[in-house]
Amino acid sequence: MSHNKKHTVSRRAVLGGAAGLWLARPGAAQAAGPDRDLIALRRDLHRNPEVAGQEQRTAATVAKELRAAGLEVTTGVGGHGVVGVLTGARPGRTVAYRADMDAVAPQDQVNGDGRVAHVCGHDIHTTVGVGVAQVLARLRERLAGTVVFVFQPAEETLTGAAAMLAHGAFAGTRPTEIHALHCYAFPVGQFMVTPGTGLPGQDRGVVTVTGPDAAARAQRLATEIGALGTVSRPGTPEELSQLVDDIQRPSGPLARFVFLTARASGAEVRVAFRCWPEARYAEIREDIRRLAGTVAGASVSFPDHPFPAVVTPVRQARALQRYLHSTVGLDRTRVAHAAVPFSGDDFALFLDRMPGTYTFLGVRGPDTKIEDSYPHFGDFCPDERAIGHGVRAMAGWLATRTHGRGGAM
Repeated sequence: MSHNKKHTVSRRAVLGGAAGLWLARPGAAQAAGPDRDLIALRRDLHRNPEVAGQEQRTAATVAKELRAAGLEVTTGVGGHGVVGVLTGARPGRTVAYRADMDAVAPQDQVNGDGRVAHVCGHDIHTTVGVGVAQVLARLRERLAGTVVFVFQPAEETLTGAAAMLAHGAFAGTRPTEIHALHCYAFPVGQFMVTPGTGLPGQDRGVVTVTGPDAAARAQRLATEIGALGTVSRPGTPEELSQLVDDIQRPSGPLARFVFLTARASGAEVRVAFRCWPEARYAEIREDIRRLAGTVAGASVSFPDHPFPAVVTPVRQARALQRYLHSTVGLDRTRVAHAAVPFSGDDFALFLDRMPGTYTFLGVRGPDTKIEDSYPHFGDFCPDERAIGHGVRAMAGWLATRTHGRGGAM
């Protein structure tokens, strides 16, 4: 056992070091930054944003890069999804990595300029995924096992993961775990692991009021249902900063929350809400039914099930935390103790199939406003050095996960 442990540590050092050397070789922007080719790729994707379901150009670009790196590539998976398979020269485990590709539609942006734009960082995510594939492909002769790269369409509409799974994205590979990064508003080069946390799911409902004065009664009911919410969307830089701090506070104000909107439209009240912990969806549905029951002639409908939350298994997140401690350092590894109330991700459907990790990548540059690095804000402008940090961390992490003897968490 002692011999195996030493062997695993050695491989981690070799693979992590090789990834770092590749990104810092002559021609790279800086030793701490991404390769110039990756910056160029990100900027190309950024200039050509495509909304959910229309990622044809993005998918073609990704497929070209993966084929050039020597991966086995399948396109058209669940729409414009791309799957690239990299098989190492040595036996080992199969793990997966997900990157989302779609841009944000104008109506889903905060203070946007009315155009489709990459203001959620998916251009960064895609570029990191391509970079990791390139790094590991160059190390194929030392790599154990198989890495399945999943480039997903339609994350913003929460439909792409389901479509890829239904299409059999993993039918020929069957990975045992899956990993992903997402941009967030803390300093570039830092990572935030999410043990037992992540992002809430989403639920919706419609209350229909009938009879005299239905519209007026629906408006009053919307106000009563709206009072079930416990958190509001941040509207100022100070509130955004407080949100980032609160996510990292054990037993803080976001340990339990309901983020809810209720809008009356004629005789209908349309309700959308996110809860934490996930079990609270049943509780909030019952509260809505109770309030609707006080209005004569009101009926309530919900979908069969709420959309699931992204909940990172504690064991997997802690394993990644230990890896990051040993590679990027304690001072660059944060821990989320609560979920982000105002966002969701259909990566939840992958985590429902297999364990894995969902980790936030810091993209806030020095001396920049927090709105510049907070997803969905129109001013979103991430520090591109985050690409190199993400590639180095994830290339090394995936290489350790595929290792046959050292891979179990």
